[in-house]
Amino acid sequence: MTARRDTGIDAVRAIAIAGVVVGHWLVTALVLGDDGVLHVRSPLAALPAAQPVSWLLQTLGLFFLAGGYAAAVSAARPRAVPATRDRRRVPRRLRALAGPVGALLGLLALTLTAGALAGVPEETLRTVGKLVVSPLWFLLPFLVLTALVRPIARLVRRTGPAPVAAAGAAVVLAADLGYGFLPTTLVAAWAVPFVLGVALAQGRIAGRATGLALLAGGAATVVALILFADYPASAVGVPGAGRSNLDPPSLAAVALAVAQAGAVVLLRPRLRRLGELTAVRALNGAALPVYLWHQATMISVTVVVGWLAGRRPGLLGTPDGWGWAAARLAWLPLFAVALVVVVLVARTVPPRVARPAARPVPPGVALPGVGPRPIRTVADRPSGQCHGAGGRGLESAMVPVPGRRLEVIAVRDSDPPSRSRAAVRSR
Repeated sequence: MTARRDTGIDAVRAIAIAGVVVGHWLVTALVLGDDGVLHVRSPLAALPAAQPVSWLLQTLGLFFLAGGYAAAVSAARPRAVPATRDRRRVPRRLRALAGPVGALLGLLALTLTAGALAGVPEETLRTVGKLVVSPLWFLLPFLVLTALVRPIARLVRRTGPAPVAAAGAAVVLAADLGYGFLPTTLVAAWAVPFVLGVALAQGRIAGRATGLALLAGGAATVVALILFADYPASAVGVPGAGRSNLDPPSLAAVALAVAQAGAVVLLRPRLRRLGELTAVRALNGAALPVYLWHQATMISVTVVVGWLAGRRPGLLGTPDGWGWAAARLAWLPLFAVALVVVVLVARTVPPRVARPAARPVPPGVALPGVGPRPIRTVADRPSGQCHGAGGRGLESAMVPVPGRRLEVIAVRDSDPPSRSRAAVRSR
């Protein structure tokens, strides 16, 4: 396994986040009823022929595949810190997430409170809150799997990815049959692409034959489940359908993730070239705020445009046909521009994370990356001068020498070499 950054995985992560954002924007319609209440409708209910297209935009499997790869590479690097500090890696990740998630939830709470005071209908506030908070569910399985990456990596190295992935799929199948528990099903379902990402980092899945087997097997399983096992034809939930492939994730969602992993194996050289593009690097750097704020941005643009210009095709109107879908596609650039602005604002005020206080270094102990600190002497007595990191000279003003009073004149490191020694004058 190499610790070198793989631009192909960067491309996978960018595709995953773009698919999630665009998918949510296309299948989530805010409709303003005659009673002034804001409702959520899905165009997939009025356009059943478009439901198979949703499988192309359901890219959460790619998200966990990239996460498994990155976590495995990070865990395989030599530890530069003591094991006790390394065990705090997940709490550090939690602190890194706490700032952005807390900012989103705090602003949402203020908005909902202001709306309630202004007399906004309770159902409208409930709709807005649910849309903004619902994407946060992925944090649970992602953090759990990241915390378990070391034992997962050891297990994959010992047995290969197939037994581990099969165990996760079996748990999901049991849930589909009515014997599941939601948190367990969430972790088990997304453990399958996560494990495949770990195996990809270890080189356990590679080559055209493996990629074709994963792609064909996963795709065939999805088709078979839909045609012969009465699984929903849509990759995402459709209001009124009574069953969803994503809430909770079904065996069809797991099979889709396997097919996507096969596509990544087959297209990896092209993905590496794609990952070198500036736009892809920028999207990777802003993946978390983009994911957190994309629904809130869509809601804000819809409400503002509706307030300024009333109902427009693709906004606040009922998604009743292909005309609405075409109009919604035309609004996507405005959503994207607004999201870029929101992300830039969110990134200009990074969360402050408390750092542990530096411990004093005992005399004569060398720090990693910093050389020993020699002490200059005068007549076998310490002169008070030492050299810290970067060669900066530090000296005390007076040096006690028996029978004499000496003054030490510090000389900057930038002075010529002939004057780089401390001049000592006796009085």
